Amino acid sequence: MKFFRIHRRPQAENRHQGTTGKPGFLRVLPVALILSLILFLPRLAAHEMQPAYLELSESPDQTISVTWKLPYFKGKPLPIAPAFPDDWENLTEPNTSPLGNALLIRWKVNPGPSPLDGSSISIDGPRSRLTDVLLRANLQDGRSVTRVLRPEAPAATIQFDAEQSTLLWDYIVIGVEHIIFGYDHLLFVLCLVLIVRDRWTLVKTITAFTLAHSVTLGVATLGWMEIPGPPVEAVIALSILFLARELIVRTDENPGLTERYPWLVALSFGLLHGFGFAGALSDVGLPEDQIPLALLNFNIGVELGQLAFVAVAIALTTLTRKISPKINEAAFKPIVYATGIIAAFWCVERISGFWA
Repeated sequence: MKFFRIHRRPQAENRHQGTTGKPGFLRVLPVALILSLILFLPRLAAHEMQPAYLELSESPDQTISVTWKLPYFKGKPLPIAPAFPDDWENLTEPNTSPLGNALLIRWKVNPGPSPLDGSSISIDGPRSRLTDVLLRANLQDGRSVTRVLRPEAPAATIQFDAEQSTLLWDYIVIGVEHIIFGYDHLLFVLCLVLIVRDRWTLVKTITAFTLAHSVTLGVATLGWMEIPGPPVEAVIALSILFLARELIVRTDENPGLTERYPWLVALSFGLLHGFGFAGALSDVGLPEDQIPLALLNFNIGVELGQLAFVAVAIALTTLTRKISPKINEAAFKPIVYATGIIAAFWCVERISGFWA
């Protein structure tokens, strides 16, 4: 069964006819509104706010070593900080060092009469600037606990005897958040949806993309292969620009490479996108004793977010097509050009970042 039909005039004729012809590719007016919002964001960025990371490790002398990884926002560290029980006292001055797109701060505290087990930890800062914080606490006897502190619930009580079932949900949520707010990955998927003709081909294409980035996500996260982040991010932006160009220049007589071999293109670029996902996951951090489970859950979250985006795009497109085919016809070029402009901006920004 065909998912939709393509009735495009030859390119030479289209230059004179504009968008008054019959409905062509899958064209999404509601998505154009989303892209317009992206264009007017105060900071045009490709990724969501990266989570912060707080690790508390108990030492044999009963002191606690603190590791605080604070992400940057607009070139500055987020104005947030961990808040400990009142009777905890700093034993050393914070040792600060840059670490990629984050600031790494280490120091030691004396918990006094309030041991790590049972203590309440919270995150202080302006609510609009709060981000998710992955909290990892370790006792010297080997027990550990992982929690995710969110802006709406920025506090937690450390309980080492509590069940760790929340780890499953936490990493799934982090994966969903990464794909939903990772605009570059979403724009790539949107271009695939616009190019692919029928439902079964779309399923195979998205599956190829999923399998490819799942492989490289696991390989990179487990440390079997390492590729510098900036070049990967630049090529991801180029992949979006490549698809946007194919959408603009293709004709019925001269379909693009992606239209002819969608699964192959999705598979190839999916390998690169997987390294991008791995970079985001390394920024979050993984519990050393549960890396396979956390990695699997993060990937499940990414796929759930991706499938949700595809489902919404298809549903909105179907709705607008039933209302009036002219809506989708008029929205197609603005969507594709907006996507290409954003991708080109990211290319320049990321390549220039090589020397920053």
